[in-house]
Amino acid sequence: MTFHPDSIPDLTGRVYIVTGGTSGIGYYTVAHLAKHGAHVYLCARTQNKGITAIDGIKSMHPKAQISLLEMNHLSLASVLSAAKHFLSQESSLHGLINNAGIMATPFEMTPDGYEAQWQTNYLAHWLFTSHLLPLMLQTSKSSPAGTVRIVNLSSSGHYFAPNGGINYEDTSLPAASGMARYGQSKLANVLHTKTLHKLYGPSSPSARAGDGEIWASAVHPGLVESNLGTRAETPKIMSTIISIFGAMGARVNADKGSWTSVFCAASPQMKKEQSGEYFQRIAESGWQSKMAKDVKLADELETWTRKVMEKGDWC
Repeated sequence: MTFHPDSIPDLTGRVYIVTGGTSGIGYYTVAHLAKHGAHVYLCARTQNKGITAIDGIKSMHPKAQISLLEMNHLSLASVLSAAKHFLSQESSLHGLINNAGIMATPFEMTPDGYEAQWQTNYLAHWLFTSHLLPLMLQTSKSSPAGTVRIVNLSSSGHYFAPNGGINYEDTSLPAASGMARYGQSKLANVLHTKTLHKLYGPSSPSARAGDGEIWASAVHPGLVESNLGTRAETPKIMSTIISIFGAMGARVNADKGSWTSVFCAASPQMKKEQSGEYFQRIAESGWQSKMAKDVKLADELETWTRKVMEKGDWC
């Protein structure tokens, strides 16, 4: 499929949220949506980083309407606070792009008791999404089908998930490699997408009953020039891999790396039959692992996640 962000329609009146919007893919996802008239909430860990990113985008697109939403994925309280703040400000939400992430980082536990990659890449986004879903469903009722969408950034790194996919006995995987922990979190992103599609997609009970329709997609953006691997557990190996693929022409800049996210978030070229799919650049159906297609595994993950989040009084 041939796709360019310039082909998306005027988005005036629509509201979007992009997590991890201060650099890389997230930054350009915000820029493209705002360029086309959308009101975009840019999520940032700190106010200073957020303001700097917004100023940078507005230097390219002076009329861009962008609001800052502070959110630290390493703190579930911060995630919950960000969701509540947004809900106090807006009466509609047309698109949520769960873009923020860290990759193959050294072992680290968060104050909430979860491994850092597991929480940053998956749990925080699951929690954030769960609090925004009612508003998104409400928004969809007064919008054409396919207007309201959720995009989860995943990665081909989901192939590195441990045997069985998700280690529920100890999701922190302390004895595993940083890449295995990353793979587990990215597999969870794909499985979460499958669940969202099953519950709210075009053929879901929710859509059929008129209770709301949300299209969901997972995106592997490809090898992109970004800060994602700067804290990798094996930076020299990561650097070598990136250099090799770059020499082969497989590496793209952050702007082009955002195009598939923009497609899944706002392009009319995306069809309802594509909800629930795993995309790779540019806007093509991607290659998923067997575990990523496992409906039973997706159901198990949803049950486990909801249980632990409710136990912690997060939802």
